Amino acid sequence: MNLKNDLILRAARGEEIERYPVWLMRQAGRILPEYRAVRSSLTGFKELVETPALAAEVTIQPVDLLGVDAAIIFSDILVVPEAMGLTYEMVEQKGPFFPKTIKSEDDLVKYAQVDFDIEDRLGYVTEAIRITNKELGGCVPLIGFAGAPWTIFCYMIEGQGSKTFAKARKVLYTNPALAHDLLQRITDVTIRYLKAQVKAGAHMLQVFDSWAGILGQEQYEEFGLKYIDKIAQEINEVPITIFAKGAFRAIEPIAKMSCNTIGLDWNMSVQEVRKLVGEAKTLQGNLDPCALYSSHNEVERLTKNMLNSFESKRHIVNLGHGVYPDINPDKVRTFIETVKNYERKN
Repeated sequence: MNLKNDLILRAARGEEIERYPVWLMRQAGRILPEYRAVRSSLTGFKELVETPALAAEVTIQPVDLLGVDAAIIFSDILVVPEAMGLTYEMVEQKGPFFPKTIKSEDDLVKYAQVDFDIEDRLGYVTEAIRITNKELGGCVPLIGFAGAPWTIFCYMIEGQGSKTFAKARKVLYTNPALAHDLLQRITDVTIRYLKAQVKAGAHMLQVFDSWAGILGQEQYEEFGLKYIDKIAQEINEVPITIFAKGAFRAIEPIAKMSCNTIGLDWNMSVQEVRKLVGEAKTLQGNLDPCALYSSHNEVERLTKNMLNSFESKRHIVNLGHGVYPDINPDKVRTFIETVKNYERKN
């Protein structure tokens, strides 16, 4: 199926674009009343993730309602550990919780399985991708995604969100062999999962390393970047974005990976990163999500300031992290329209 709007794919590949493409992390979610209407009829978040027709519906909502240049499949990074045998719950107002966690090598056999069929355990995601593409009708590309091995490792060891992930980091010191074994298992499953998403119709992929910033540089190279690099080497069918939140010092090694785009959080200077990576990679980001709490005029001004800092056509516009659930959708529209109306000077 030919795409009517392939801006984001051309930008990722460094090809000519007539304007910057724009989308938002977490664009399919609680900022939209239409999403909340779908969600309210269900027993919980996981039911929505695991019901392909409904996941497709909320994936398409921001394309229709906000005018973004790409859809991203509605899912969760924690479907991977669940498929491996470690079931999680999504607790309202608190986030994910794993009743069981990885504590020893013996746990790997039960809770970190790798020898299983991806379609058998994660087919609801690939089916949602197929339904979404059919209903989009080539309107915009569809982005698939997965969590980076280090971030998934954090949840499998810790069992829930944390400010420090001290339990997960402790394992790196006390049992590095276990850490590498688990990370390799996550990596192997993630590669097969992402390839299944591409086979189902994902036009682009993103790897989220949400907890990259809690590790020191040497540890992140050993327990984080090494495994992201393995994923990037195996994914060559579609453009891939690596988003390592809070890890500015990882930009240079990421730039050497086989990826198309580097995602930036709002603490990273676009100009500094561009100096580090040159024109070899596309950058993505990176307006502070809190900027969207400003007035419409201020949102427009801040967005233009960001756009003026790019100095390159190799950029995909996004926030520096996911859009917050209580942000006014009209402010998001102001952000998107400002990008679409912006005249690039280079």
